[in-house]
Amino acid sequence: MTAGLQATLWKAADKLRGSMDAAQYKDFVLGLLFLKYVAEGEGGFRVPPAARWDQLAAQASTVLTSTGLTSTGLTSTVLRSTGRAGTAGREDIGQLVDGAMDAVMAANPPLGGVLPRIYSGGGVDQRRLAELIAVIGDVRFTGSPGPSTSPRDVLGEAYEYFLEKFARAEGRRGGEFYTPSSVVRLLVEVLAPYRGRVYDPCCGSGGMFVQAEKFVRAHRGARDDIAVYGQESNERTWRLARMNLAIHGITAGLGDRPADTFAHDQHPDLRADYILANPPFNMSDWARDPGDERWRFGVPPRANANFAWLQHIVSKLAANGTAGVVLANGSMSSRQSGEGDIRAALLEADLVSCVIALPPLLFRSTTIPACVWFLGRNKGPRPAGLLVIDARGLGTLTSRTERILTEADIALLAGTYHAWCAPDPAPEAGRGGYRDVPGFCRSASLQEVRGHDYLLTPGLYVGSPEPAAGDGAEPAGEKVARLTKELYAALDESARREQALREHLEGLS
Repeated sequence: MTAGLQATLWKAADKLRGSMDAAQYKDFVLGLLFLKYVAEGEGGFRVPPAARWDQLAAQASTVLTSTGLTSTGLTSTVLRSTGRAGTAGREDIGQLVDGAMDAVMAANPPLGGVLPRIYSGGGVDQRRLAELIAVIGDVRFTGSPGPSTSPRDVLGEAYEYFLEKFARAEGRRGGEFYTPSSVVRLLVEVLAPYRGRVYDPCCGSGGMFVQAEKFVRAHRGARDDIAVYGQESNERTWRLARMNLAIHGITAGLGDRPADTFAHDQHPDLRADYILANPPFNMSDWARDPGDERWRFGVPPRANANFAWLQHIVSKLAANGTAGVVLANGSMSSRQSGEGDIRAALLEADLVSCVIALPPLLFRSTTIPACVWFLGRNKGPRPAGLLVIDARGLGTLTSRTERILTEADIALLAGTYHAWCAPDPAPEAGRGGYRDVPGFCRSASLQEVRGHDYLLTPGLYVGSPEPAAGDGAEPAGEKVARLTKELYAALDESARREQALREHLEGLS
């Protein structure tokens, strides 16, 4: 799908925003895109007569003509594509769309309960809905240019584009269903899920699974090389995930309904080879059962579920399983309510292979600093201890409030991790072994971690960059980078001391 068509679709969709809730209008657009795809006979879905797009397009042209919108060019487009404006009768276009959704779900049992039925009723602006249908009518999933661009790829790109745009539009709530694509790419490139069971206990709209499938295909594997399992507690987001995966041709076990992972684990017997997750940061409202057998390393505090997510994920790892988990930075240093003891127990069990402090502003939905924990039962050739990476100086600003990890950043971080896991590759591999880089990464022994009281704050390990060699005149860019690292280290130490003081004062009360 071209950038111009994406922009046109977004502009049309944006017209609905003033007439409905943001989360609802997201369902409006994505549901119509999916219906258009099915109506063209793509994806192997059955297309019942009631789901024929030309009927919807004809009714859209009738609505637009009756409201005097022929000057927009939308009506003429529909007339050219259908040749039968005005023949759909007097039925509201929203009722036709809801009926088409029902027909598709009835004809395709795997889609049962997935597609939205929200297009009729007094709260829906039928004129704007007709305009959106007319614009979506121009989307062509067939006849895409290029031998490697399938109709499914075109729809997948459109769907991912809209998910990202809706996440930005919804602000903080958008983080509930969308993880920035560059962060997902980092997790996938580090874990390299070539083959096996992939699990996400808080899967949102399914972005982790889509990226894992793309990784497999990029490395000449087949979609069936991975088996996907997930869980999501929000009903709307759960439906988004099922639709997203159906669009990408991914068969997934997401349970028969949305459910809370802590209260009702829908995959109790699952042991996954790869786990990718971006749980809600510092979640305080969670189903805490102190007697849960998952809390092998300590009962997580009621006020914060960070270490509940970590322990749940550990409980799901297969014998050689690995996991990448996005968490708030506080998980690396907090010692409140037993969190320090749980972190120490995880480290002593040699389950933590790497922590990466991420750059700021990657998550539009929150300003909370974030990090990634990589866990693993598979020791393999990697050294004892863990790898600490300070990536806070990486990333590129795309606006004043948003940053992304570039392809080069992702390659650097994944390459550093893989080199550390295999520090002595064969000479013919064409790459050197792992090396500590002051200010960026350090291979820390468990003894060193104990010496820092199991705190994983990057500044305690990586230190500051080495001064520039030569005549002593440090280039301006390198000086800024060095001073930034030093400032981060100082802030980390300040936070550590403040936490220690708070705990001391609590002990006196």
